Amino acid sequence: MLSLLQDGITNGAIYALLGLALVLVFAVTRVILIPQGEFVTYGALSYAMLATGQVPGTVQLAVVMGLVAFALDLVFARKSLHARLVMRSAALNVAFPVALLGLTYALVGPNTPVAINIALALLIVAAIGLFLYRIAFQPIAHTSVLVLLIASVGCHLALQGLGLVFFGAEGLRGPALSNAAVTAGPLRFTGQSLAVYGLTVAAIVALWLFFGFTKTGKALRATAVNRLGARLVGIRTTLSGQIAFLLASVIGAISGILIVPITTLYYDTGFLIGLKVFIAAIIGGLVSYPLTAVAAILVGIVEAFSSFYASNFKEVIVFFLILPVLVLRSLAAPEVEEEKDYAR
Repeated sequence: MLSLLQDGITNGAIYALLGLALVLVFAVTRVILIPQGEFVTYGALSYAMLATGQVPGTVQLAVVMGLVAFALDLVFARKSLHARLVMRSAALNVAFPVALLGLTYALVGPNTPVAINIALALLIVAAIGLFLYRIAFQPIAHTSVLVLLIASVGCHLALQGLGLVFFGAEGLRGPALSNAAVTAGPLRFTGQSLAVYGLTVAAIVALWLFFGFTKTGKALRATAVNRLGARLVGIRTTLSGQIAFLLASVIGAISGILIVPITTLYYDTGFLIGLKVFIAAIIGGLVSYPLTAVAAILVGIVEAFSSFYASNFKEVIVFFLILPVLVLRSLAAPEVEEEKDYAR
């Protein structure tokens, strides 16, 4: 039972990280980020390919998406083009991904240090997340939650299909971050599991400090509370959305890098992970970070025990957790009027 509890807490820590990202994106942009699972697989499998000396297709995807984002900037700002705006857009959307492509080709190799491979994977996925918001969500940021959800589903399907092209149908595993091990009574903690716990706690503390003590973090909180009010006081809600997607993509990539040495990941594994994270986020009401983190740990523990005692019904048992929560919420608020927020 202790071993199952240990596995559940390890999985739950990963789900907690992803749950925080999901709640963050929804609070700031009203987007239910279904492609969060793709950030996990892209980060994990890009890291695994870099570790074998191969250049992942995701870095070329980042370049293409950057070019599309640059073209969109030119189209939307064609009536008031300024050299400074064009140069800034070119630097972010063109120069950055092209430099990342060159850096990847220059550094990739079978003997490249793990730290460099991790940094490259994080930068690649961060660029994809940033450009994804610019291309798919920023132009429709004023629309309803339903339209944003449909766009999110479309992005998920597109990224999953591209994942099959980039990584193939075979699963991949990456090298462990640490080969150390610690024994405590009947339990054995590997260096990878300790890295999961440590990075999860560090990320939560870092997010708490970011939102509580930085101007950008406070701007994100203000946007989450009231987009129109934030815009009226001078906060760029577009920039807030970009930062939210950037953080979500980095958190997803970190989670994938933590998972891929433990288990084999496939191009479509992220969708199932994302669904389990979504359950935790729903339990937290898509607004509460602490409740989402606790719910994520609960989901991980239930998954571990159901895998042992009823493996054939593991997914059914995990997804069943969402039903009583939905019933209670529907009884508590039988009539919910959709918020009409047209502020970009």
